Amino acid sequence: MNSSDHSQDGPIPPLQPSPPSADLKATAHTLVDSRALEETLVGIVGRTNVFSDDELCRPYEVDWTRRFSGRCAMVVRPGTTAETAAVLAACAERRVPVVTQGGNTGLVGASIPPDDTGTCVVVSTRRLAAIQPVDKPASQVTVGAGVTLAALQQAAAVEGLTFPVDLAARDSATVGGMIATNAGGLHVIRYGAMRQRVLGVEAVLADGTVISHLGGLLKDNTGYDLSQLLVGSEGTLAIITAARLSLVPETPYRAVALLGLDSTASALEVIDTLRGGLPGLQAAELFFDDGLALVRSHARLGPPLSRAYPVYLLIETAGRTDCTDDLFKALTLLDLPDDASAIGVDASTVAKLWEYRERHTEAVSAIGIPHKLDVTLPHSRLESFEKEVRLLLKRDFPDATLVLFGHAGDGNLHVNVVGPDPDDDAVDEAVLRLVASLGGSISAEHGIGRAKARWLGLSRSASEITTMKAIKSALDPLGILNPAALFPSA
Repeated sequence: MNSSDHSQDGPIPPLQPSPPSADLKATAHTLVDSRALEETLVGIVGRTNVFSDDELCRPYEVDWTRRFSGRCAMVVRPGTTAETAAVLAACAERRVPVVTQGGNTGLVGASIPPDDTGTCVVVSTRRLAAIQPVDKPASQVTVGAGVTLAALQQAAAVEGLTFPVDLAARDSATVGGMIATNAGGLHVIRYGAMRQRVLGVEAVLADGTVISHLGGLLKDNTGYDLSQLLVGSEGTLAIITAARLSLVPETPYRAVALLGLDSTASALEVIDTLRGGLPGLQAAELFFDDGLALVRSHARLGPPLSRAYPVYLLIETAGRTDCTDDLFKALTLLDLPDDASAIGVDASTVAKLWEYRERHTEAVSAIGIPHKLDVTLPHSRLESFEKEVRLLLKRDFPDATLVLFGHAGDGNLHVNVVGPDPDDDAVDEAVLRLVASLGGSISAEHGIGRAKARWLGLSRSASEITTMKAIKSALDPLGILNPAALFPSA
């Protein structure tokens, strides 16, 4: 499955590497002992879908953050489940490591080669892009793992439905990667994460065995739910090739309020009030004055409100009928100053208000290579974490730039630190240990990947990790699937 193929916290340009021409000669990038494998894979997927040229491989070897990179022996692009199975069987026979990649929008280094040895094969799922006709009565659809979120949403919209898990990287993030990382995104407080939308999967195990369960039955109590086992497994158990997904009725009417507040505590109080007072609440996004200043400078945006505030909360509600009155009624419950809110009810204004939140990621990356730490805190500890992480950075990493933002409605904050060397993980350790001390999780929605593998024990017990490794060993006894992701190497 696509091991870490999404970003919840900012727009990412689509990766569209050009296919090699049929007569392109392989360069020294391919190791001598991989020639036979390359020819075998060419026989499975065709010459234009296997390449080992340095320039062609490079987009598949660096993750979006630019912090993680590696070298592969070659990239192969199967177009069907059968081709994927044959590719994996060939790699397993030679004990060649395999890393799966979709749009390469991951943020934890899980979908790129694990090291610089040039021994692994990257399996790109982007050609697995079939979308079957939407089953409107069931509100379901079966799609290939390489289908982008935007394409999925467009297909559902034709039938008056939508796929409600939404990410800023919707134009690039693929279904397989979103399943592999149990992507959450902007609307978790209303619709849940990918786990709640996956009804079945088709996948290929490490030895080339195909498992398929795409019936979409809402009641199917017939043993282990293998589909759910693969959700969040980051490409370590199988390669997902297709999925059966649940859809919801389209909500064409949206209304957004950007609120200026004096503290994180005030923002959390607003969210608590709106949960019971705003029908259709589907997003509650938190950011701060320092992050807003960075976004405004990078994107050349004007101020969202007539005066500055320390904390900003973007609220969105959506429905099948006009929800403007609902939003205004809810805002009266908050008793905010007149200059503390901006309202968007038409598509243009809604998009402009969302820019202040969605452009955080690109603004952060514009000033350097960030340490991106995606964490979850209990609702009652979110304010404490925000204060303590700022004190921690000021004390121990005074030259670093810290930018916080995230999905406050589900306790998820994205901690972005620019300044420390990308290879120096001291700041990662400090922040993640703080998270653990407050009862939080070291990964909310981006996954563990390479970036956090050594700290898995902060959120999972030794017995849990042992059990997960036993499952990995049973399904991938040779350990060839995404060998550097999820588990500590030692």
